[in-house]
Amino acid sequence: MEEPLTSQVSMPIDPRMSCVPPDFDPTRDLPRGFPEFLVPLHREFTPRQRQLVAKRAAVLAEAHRGRLPSHLPSSDATTSAWRIELPGWCADQRNQMTGPGDDAELVVKMLNSGAPGVMLDTEDSTANFWPNTMRAINNILQALRGDLTYFDMKRNKTVSISESKTVIWIRPRGLHLNQAGVFKGEAMSASLYDVAMIFYQVDPAILKHPLSIYIPKSESAEEALWWRDLFQALAKARGLPPHYLQCMALIESHPAAFQMEEFLFNLRDHILGLNLGRWDYMASLIHFNLMDPKWVLPDRNTIPYNVPFFQNVRELMPEICHKRNALAIGGMTALYPSREDPELNARALAVLEKDKKNEADCLMDGAWTGHPDQNEIAVNQFPYPNQLSARPVNPVRYPDLRPLPAGVGNISVVGTRAAVRTVIRYRNGVLNGKGASLLDGYMEDLATDRIYRLMISQRMRHSAFAHIVDDRGAPVAHSPAFITRLFDEELERILRELPAGTDPSVAQKYREARTLSEGMITREEFSPV
Repeated sequence: MEEPLTSQVSMPIDPRMSCVPPDFDPTRDLPRGFPEFLVPLHREFTPRQRQLVAKRAAVLAEAHRGRLPSHLPSSDATTSAWRIELPGWCADQRNQMTGPGDDAELVVKMLNSGAPGVMLDTEDSTANFWPNTMRAINNILQALRGDLTYFDMKRNKTVSISESKTVIWIRPRGLHLNQAGVFKGEAMSASLYDVAMIFYQVDPAILKHPLSIYIPKSESAEEALWWRDLFQALAKARGLPPHYLQCMALIESHPAAFQMEEFLFNLRDHILGLNLGRWDYMASLIHFNLMDPKWVLPDRNTIPYNVPFFQNVRELMPEICHKRNALAIGGMTALYPSREDPELNARALAVLEKDKKNEADCLMDGAWTGHPDQNEIAVNQFPYPNQLSARPVNPVRYPDLRPLPAGVGNISVVGTRAAVRTVIRYRNGVLNGKGASLLDGYMEDLATDRIYRLMISQRMRHSAFAHIVDDRGAPVAHSPAFITRLFDEELERILRELPAGTDPSVAQKYREARTLSEGMITREEFSPV
């Protein structure tokens, strides 16, 4: 008897979870043969994903009881003489442009920007809805084949991808997310679905380099083993060498910062470098220190780029990576250039130059940007294709990764209000299918939305200690009622600023976004969803 396309890995369906359409039929709506390819992978890897997510929750709960993340005991990962073999095709990654995979125009523009690397995203900058995910995957497959195009209205022409040496990286959704309904009544790891769906349809013979994955949202070195085993299972299923799939990984959670060397070790046959995902890292840092009133952070845009809790990780990462012959890549600069606003454009590019110069001085090998106009400035801050041979004098192997954020930035009602306004507008973008939105000159995605939700929660929880002041310097208690008032006021301001004649459904969507955003804060839902 034919085996059913199921593995009995069921769970309650979260309404925020990406789910297939009601009339979805895997045998009709997925590539021929893919359901059969996916079933054994789902059986093996989804239960392991569930276990890892449960361990994450336990580690966070321990932190909230006072047992914060720390370094692991010495092991072969930290004491033995192992090295990663870095192939020539990715030796220069001085700038990696990143953006949502579901935007074909942006994908083509990034690939034509001249950037050494481009990361095509199905995660934070792509709304976690089935149509967006599938559009992103289809765009990525076309980009890998070199035949993705878009129609340029201004120039009245179709623009295609130019021939280049740009390395294409693909970021799937993280282990914390599930994809519902591919198999009826079940949910599977979204990471598994995204990587398997792309890998199944790729023709390795036409690629310029092996299929390369950007691993997001890791929280332990143990999770690297999940990815290692998935990569090798996928390769085996298609008759490819076990180490065919290559990857980089983001360090964007506080626990993972203590396990970078172990993470590299566990993936040493696949991994080529690490990236400091600064905005998710900040969110994670707040989340793990949420109970500590000394960790109430200043208004986000007044936190210096070289604040010690970032800078210490930023200096540690290249030391660990270069010791093992892996690349170290810096994070995103959120302030976005503007071709319509010369003053903002000049400020954004000046901030970019300063930020990337700091990363180069920390011996990073490259950085992230999100706009083609940033590429040249970013690349120019890094003196060589990479700095693998550069090592600091007398490096500190175990620096303090939790120096208190004392004496930096401002803690103000203005900052709280800006956070409220941003989360409403960001969530409105998500409800309209956008995973990233340009707001007040900053490109905001799920990571920065999460920072703001956590900051608001911090200020409510530790209002008496934090000394949050108004524009006259007077302290203002951040009670739940006060936060509700700010949500009311900022929603009304947003609605007032809508152009005359705006469809009433637009205002209704903003109201829904406001309710969702405040509800997530009230319920303390701070996972990256």
